[in-house]
Amino acid sequence: MGTNGSTMLEPLRQGLPPLDPAAVSSAASCALPARYEAVREARQFTRGTLDQWELGERFDDVCLVVSELVTNALRHALPQGGPCAGQQQDPSVRLHLMRWTERLVCAVRDPSTEGPVTRATDDFSAESGRGLFLVDSFSDSWGWHPLAGTLSGKVVWALFRLQPDA
Repeated sequence: MGTNGSTMLEPLRQGLPPLDPAAVSSAASCALPARYEAVREARQFTRGTLDQWELGERFDDVCLVVSELVTNALRHALPQGGPCAGQQQDPSVRLHLMRWTERLVCAVRDPSTEGPVTRATDDFSAESGRGLFLVDSFSDSWGWHPLAGTLSGKVVWALFRLQPDA
């Protein structure tokens, strides 16, 4: 897959009308630093963006998913074992929020080419291993794809269906 709009968004059809990448009604993105405080920054960015788009009622579900996707990127996709408190490198994790009439997509880009791994766990009290289960539970669908071209890494995305009048 590539990084152009139609290829990147191909998996987002999910039984909805065809998607024209040029018809994004709203889009926002932010670079996130390679430190765990970035999860809080991602939540704040998501809150402000959803409020601006008058989708504040979706914040709880979207925020949970954004938190999990960003945490996974920071924990599993960064080189040299994850975030460091004093790391001064360019941000390598980026959060994208895109809105169409009937869907909202949250996508997190990271430098790893390894796909996310879902863990089958019966222990729901475990401290880790439930992130993608939560993403699957709170979003309408999710997936990932590798990037090609000048960008390396992958994008992990989650789709939320919206009411047409939202």
